[in-house]
Amino acid sequence: MNKTLVVSALSAALLLAGCQSVNTTSGGAVGVERTQYMSSLLSSQEVDQMYAQSYQKTVGEASSKGVLDKTSPEAKRVQAIANRLIAQAPTFRPDAAQWQWEVNLIKSDELNANCGPGGKIIVYTGLIDSLKLTDDEIAAVMGHEIAHALREHGREAMSKAYAIQMAKQGAGALFGLGQDSLALADAVAKYGMTLPNSRGNENEADLIGLELAARAGYNPNAAITLWNKMSKASEGAPPEFMSTHPASSSRIASLQAAIPKVMPLYEKAPKS
Repeated sequence: MNKTLVVSALSAALLLAGCQSVNTTSGGAVGVERTQYMSSLLSSQEVDQMYAQSYQKTVGEASSKGVLDKTSPEAKRVQAIANRLIAQAPTFRPDAAQWQWEVNLIKSDELNANCGPGGKIIVYTGLIDSLKLTDDEIAAVMGHEIAHALREHGREAMSKAYAIQMAKQGAGALFGLGQDSLALADAVAKYGMTLPNSRGNENEADLIGLELAARAGYNPNAAITLWNKMSKASEGAPPEFMSTHPASSSRIASLQAAIPKVMPLYEKAPKS
């Protein structure tokens, strides 16, 4: 399939999907300035509402199974770290001060944490316990996840997926493409457009998360020790070009380069 046709179809789809250029956050000391494209047919409020329903379902199921931890010292520890990070979120986008933030700890062996649209945070105990995370390292994880929410990476991905789907349909209709050609269009879109941007989103979350943690009084060097631990825990992961996450070596190099930019913020921040 001709690359020009792919690009033309994708460009047309962005217009048809009503995408508009936005910048969800300020650049901060780390300088995240990339212009984003969001579908006007999918508002921030709609995405927040949809995710809130999914979040409450997850929390409800965890509660019914007796694995929702609201009272342990570890739960209080996670909440305290989150509170300090959340207080810094308006530095990047002022409206985050009005978000309905929630933080929940779920007992699970899963090595994971996330912060969905609108500030809905879940941390799994496996991440903390298996990797023996310090407060600074927990802040690095949570700062990264909060950054995804601030940048609305979820809405951005949904907008892109919608545009790609419209591009496929448009290409099939406009250029008379068969299923084989459309499958190729899928591959071009996935590996030439979607995955590199997803890796870019991960890098943005790393950088903004690093600054959030530093402003909240958590040592930014902990991001390096965190990803060293994560690298050891994820041996056998796919190569970088096939993954939505940067390889650990690339991630660590990017973080190391940014630490001098945020260290002054850490040095003057309150530590409790």
